[in-house]
Amino acid sequence: MNQDAPIEIVAYDPAWPRMFEEERARLEAAIAPWVTGGIHHVGSTAVPGLAAKPVIDVLAGVGSLDASRASFAPLKQLDYDYAPYREQEMHWFCKPSRSYRTHHLHLIPTASERYREELAFRDALRADPSIARDYEQLKRVLADSYRHDREAYTDAKAGFVAEVLAGT
Repeated sequence: MNQDAPIEIVAYDPAWPRMFEEERARLEAAIAPWVTGGIHHVGSTAVPGLAAKPVIDVLAGVGSLDASRASFAPLKQLDYDYAPYREQEMHWFCKPSRSYRTHHLHLIPTASERYREELAFRDALRADPSIARDYEQLKRVLADSYRHDREAYTDAKAGFVAEVLAGT
C-alpha cells in the first residue's frame, strides 16, 4: 500500500491556471468523446489568491459513469491512476499516482447534484473573498490536525462546504 504524502497547504501559485489549461488540452484530446459538460478547473487551486494543496483539481462532466469507463485506457496513457472513491458519484483519478499527486481528475455525470455543487462551491469562493479567507483558515487548521489522513481532512471540510452551498 502506498503512503500518501502529508497534507500541506501552500501559498497561491499564479502558475496553477496555466497548469490547468495545459492539462485541459491534453484531456480534451484524450477523452473528448466522453465529455458532455466541459472540463473545469475546480478546487482551491482554481481560486485566485487562495492557499491550497498544490494539486490541480479537474472536473470533467460526463454523460454517465458507465459510459465514461471507456475513457480509463486513454487516461492511463496520460498517467492518471484510477482510485476508486465515492464510486456512486464519480470516477476519481490521481496523477501520477495515489501517493504523489499533481492532479486530481473527477469524472462526474453532468446531470448530478455533485457536478453542480463542485462548480457552485468554486464560484462562491471566487465571488466572495471573505468566504475564501475563512475556507483557507479552516484548511490550514485541518491540515495541521489531519496531516496524514486525507479522508478525515476532506470530511472535516464538509460542514463548511454545505454552509456555503446552502447560501448559493
